Amino acid sequence: MANDPLSAHSAQRILDRALRDGGFYADIFCERRSSVQMRLQEGAIHEAGLSQNLGAGVRVVVGESAGYAYTEELSEERLLEAAARAAAIARLTAEGSSHADRLEPLERSRDALYDRTRTENAAPAHLAALLERAEIAARAGDARIVGVNAHVVDELQELWIARSDGSFRFDRRPMVTLGVQCIARTGQERGTGYCADGGRTSIAFFESTTPEELARESARIAVVNLEARPAPAGEFETLLGAGGGGVLLHEAVGHGLEGDFNRRGVSLYSGRIGERVASDSVTIYDDGDIPEERGSASFDDEGTPCGHTVLVERGILRGYMHDELNARLMGMRSTGNGRRQSFRHLPQPRMCNTYMPPGDANLDEMIASIDRGIYAKSFAGGQVDIGKGDFVFMIAEGYLIERGRLGAAVKNATIVGNGPDAMTKVTAVGNDARLARRHYTCGKGGQYVPVGVGMPSLKISAMSLGGTDSARG
Repeated sequence: MANDPLSAHSAQRILDRALRDGGFYADIFCERRSSVQMRLQEGAIHEAGLSQNLGAGVRVVVGESAGYAYTEELSEERLLEAAARAAAIARLTAEGSSHADRLEPLERSRDALYDRTRTENAAPAHLAALLERAEIAARAGDARIVGVNAHVVDELQELWIARSDGSFRFDRRPMVTLGVQCIARTGQERGTGYCADGGRTSIAFFESTTPEELARESARIAVVNLEARPAPAGEFETLLGAGGGGVLLHEAVGHGLEGDFNRRGVSLYSGRIGERVASDSVTIYDDGDIPEERGSASFDDEGTPCGHTVLVERGILRGYMHDELNARLMGMRSTGNGRRQSFRHLPQPRMCNTYMPPGDANLDEMIASIDRGIYAKSFAGGQVDIGKGDFVFMIAEGYLIERGRLGAAVKNATIVGNGPDAMTKVTAVGNDARLARRHYTCGKGGQYVPVGVGMPSLKISAMSLGGTDSARG
């Protein structure tokens, strides 16, 4: 890729302009992103091509308000104009006191958590070959697989961050993803499966985690759902699966621990640091420092080093996830969770990789302890009310538990509940903690960023299951 688009001297002049009219803090976020994406549908490659984005934004903070303006032309003249616009917006919307204390200088950034030397995207022919291998493997195992869709993305993001505290950062972040969806059919019955993986690495990742492996797992889930019976409805003792079950933890609990929601008092966790918010077997971390995970980075999108944040410890709320602005307004320090979708967006407090560490329970023993319940092994998505913590999640792969044994697979099942309430009903935490396969993307306020999720198997005393079987639980 090309040389740095922003010199230190130019950055200083732009920051001086941003602060000239009374701003207390300013930063510049400059980004160059290139991405190759391909999609396979019924044997044909679609949407092949290279996309590139280049631009920069200037943020100015006055009191409790931030003004932001961006440009796609990386000249000093255009960035000076953006700085002036951002300063004007900040002054117009400023609230509260000036908060004139300056941010502390950043500590030295750590070594990279991923390969920062790669400067070119993978060849399209290489990506196409991965998709073709996935389709062959998906169809090979079971004649009931009647449809295969797959997609692959190889992305490189370069970013430069200059801050008015004198800090200047550069990073080069890779990202790859390969996903396979299978459709199984017998007569009028239909089942779907999906499996994907990737992370902050190169396309060589798929030499060890192969497209065949992902395709076979997707096909297996599709056949399970083809053969599944309609799910019952009612309240059940519930076992959440290790790894992918962490998406429920992320959505139903994690968002409520982001600093902006708590500063504004709209989260159920607002003002509750030091209080019990979960069973004493529940501990929750957010960590942006895990090598090659989707949510990891050497530093966040404000230039603050990412790290390990204790959110809940043995049921006690210990802290929130912060960006620079919300941390300052709450009298705290940033946890390295200031993230943004691109140079066109302001940073927000966002999760990186949110997970629960292992307990001491054995999965087989947890199953054996349940007389009648549900094993929600993985989820396909859902909806959450962040303020209240209420959620509805669709189960991607689930099973009945009957008399201490796994029973029939169930389909068209949803888990309905409240995140904070569910965390108080945790009765056992498995010793099988793991991070999920790396393909999750999180949306908030119209912005989408890559994240990691994970947890051990989790036993909850009661959760509501929505199903279509008239025989209720």
